[in-house]
Amino acid sequence: MFIRTSRILVAVLLLAGCGGVGGSGSDSTGDDTAAVTLTMMGFGTGDDIAETRFNLANKAIAPSTAKASEGSFNAQQFLSAVASSTPPDLVYMERRLLGTYAAKNALVPLKDCVDQEKIDLSQFREAAVKEATLNGQLYGLPEFYNNRVMMINNTAFAEAGLDPATFSTADWPALQQATAKLYKANGTKLQRIGFDPKIPEFFPLWARANGAALVSDDGKTAQLTDPKVVEALTFTVGLVNAQGGWARFKSFRDSFDFFGAKNQFASNQLGAFPMEDFYLNVLASNSPQVKLTVSPFQGRDGQPVDWITGNAWAIPAKSPHPKQACKWIKTMTDSPTWIEAAKVRAAARQKENKPFSGVFTGNTRADEVIFRDVVKPIGNAGFDTAVQTVLKTQEAGISEPLTAAGEEVRAAWQDAINRVLEGKQQPAQALALAQQQAQAALDKANSGK
Repeated sequence: MFIRTSRILVAVLLLAGCGGVGGSGSDSTGDDTAAVTLTMMGFGTGDDIAETRFNLANKAIAPSTAKASEGSFNAQQFLSAVASSTPPDLVYMERRLLGTYAAKNALVPLKDCVDQEKIDLSQFREAAVKEATLNGQLYGLPEFYNNRVMMINNTAFAEAGLDPATFSTADWPALQQATAKLYKANGTKLQRIGFDPKIPEFFPLWARANGAALVSDDGKTAQLTDPKVVEALTFTVGLVNAQGGWARFKSFRDSFDFFGAKNQFASNQLGAFPMEDFYLNVLASNSPQVKLTVSPFQGRDGQPVDWITGNAWAIPAKSPHPKQACKWIKTMTDSPTWIEAAKVRAAARQKENKPFSGVFTGNTRADEVIFRDVVKPIGNAGFDTAVQTVLKTQEAGISEPLTAAGEEVRAAWQDAINRVLEGKQQPAQALALAQQQAQAALDKANSGK
């Protein structure tokens, strides 16, 4: 199955000296012509997409080489390594986190890197570049481009007498009615979730659908008490409460064989939900016979809303070998590299007699070739149409503004939503507290203190 590296691969710190993560002393020459070993944090080569690209990037910096890590990005150890002048050469993290570390001067702007390697930024999707830009400075080269679309279980819809082709998230009262028809329970025991709004994690999508944003465009002002944000939370929590309440809802959802052959679509345990595009490959590989419809997630104005996220490569401050690191990340994110990786994946899938529904990247030129020349129809009209739907939807991609306190802001609104789901606070009350927390974090981060 295709599962993004950013979801299933974790990265370990490559320790050097007294707990640092930088290169060895013999490698820290500063000479970009010497053979050195680049260290990194946050990336492992656990699948063919990652491994193919990794090998091509190493080839680009030969005789130097990069060594993959095998554990997750660790914020505390990363900052400690930068502070002690033993940083890794490279770091791989969610784009939304870049602003936090840029504000702490733990990452370098990539302007010199872009100029040095003549990196053509026009190849990257605008929303992905925006998500990696703080105060006009680019801090990361985008990797995957995680689109969110509606995935609909045709079997459940047929049982409920609903038409997948007319199902929409634009009409909220109609969505409530459809959810009630799709929902199934035996007493207090859930048998099928009618519609999963995917909160708290997808809440920015719902805010956008209601014409709001959680943070101002300049990334400096929290907007969690916007009446439209409160309305979006009230509505989505209401969908959950109408299906047995959060405790039963979450317990049932957690029981899904999400990445297996008995997943919630194959087992008819879910009517519909918004989901990231990678899940198409999961379903195609594990349950290719499921009857699926994919459509754009729509705002209340009827227009597609595609809240995108993804990871990026960045260069830490005081990176021992910034020139080699720059060439390496250029190659990792370049269109020819993505295309070659897609070809390797397609060949492997063909050998296993499994379908390949593509890889959606932050690189428009790569996607053009991958979906024109590499991805072939798999013989299931639902999946084949789904791929085209994602390709069209991604043109409407929007990202949340990069902020200097991304992790703190996210924690504030997620904690608020959890309090509402657990019945501890009402939406307006919970978001008012989250607003105070988020704004305090933003003010502090932007002040440089």
